[in-house]
Amino acid sequence: MNQLIALARPHQYIKNGFVFLGVLFAGHWDWPALLNALLVFLAFCAMASAVYIFNDIADLASDQLHPVKRNRPLASGAVSVRAGWGLATGMAVLAMAFAAPVGGWALFLLAVYALINIAYSIKLKHVVVLDVFIIATGFMLRILAGTIGLGIAPSSWLLLCGLMLTLFLGFAKRRAELLMLERAGLRDRALTRRVLDDYTPIIIEQFMSISAACAILTYGLYTVSEDTVSRHGTDNLIYSLPFVVYGTFRYIYLLHSKGKGNDTARDVYSDPHMLLTMAGWLAIVVMVLA
Repeated sequence: MNQLIALARPHQYIKNGFVFLGVLFAGHWDWPALLNALLVFLAFCAMASAVYIFNDIADLASDQLHPVKRNRPLASGAVSVRAGWGLATGMAVLAMAFAAPVGGWALFLLAVYALINIAYSIKLKHVVVLDVFIIATGFMLRILAGTIGLGIAPSSWLLLCGLMLTLFLGFAKRRAELLMLERAGLRDRALTRRVLDDYTPIIIEQFMSISAACAILTYGLYTVSEDTVSRHGTDNLIYSLPFVVYGTFRYIYLLHSKGKGNDTARDVYSDPHMLLTMAGWLAIVVMVLA
């Protein structure tokens, strides 16, 4: 049972918190909206598990050569492929069941998320740059499911910020993979992830710098935009910006100095600075918008 739980990767569910951004920033804090947001969150959690399992099955041969991924339940042989298929199917059905009561848009966006990730696992993860954009698209679909899926009009600035932030995290993951393979002494990157042969450290560093700067800039512009100020009746949301800046810089530090970046969720859980930064950001946003 422990191996099946590990295969579903529940520690990654924190990423699905993006579905709550629409409810949070739109001020829809009534119980029906919160309940629907929770259902969408659970739907993406279940579908994300199904996608992770499918990806592990598709990557079984390469994962067995990877210095870290070879310890995963499927790659290590602790869970059979047949059991993996069964769990993935069950989680996908559960995801659709959670999304169905919310409405057609939620179901549609969840299905698009699943299809895009299947295409990613089969082919698109081997296409340089596009691979990271596909990862970012998954996060954008979460945001859209938590806005359009709930009948909330999304802010353009917030969507841009979400895109840039997730691109930054995606390129940071690729940088972390290169660093880990260098430390492990593996010269042939294609043995573990074929697309890494098309990346170089300097290219990824440039992509990270651009996307990090754009994420900070677009969030700052969102907090002071006329639409945001008129909607909430305050311009104090700008005071949450330092937490975004600090969190971004802290993540870059963890990547280069602590060997983090391979697993964003675990990095957040294990670093007190990141936890306090996220808690501080959320507290400021709630106080200002309330």
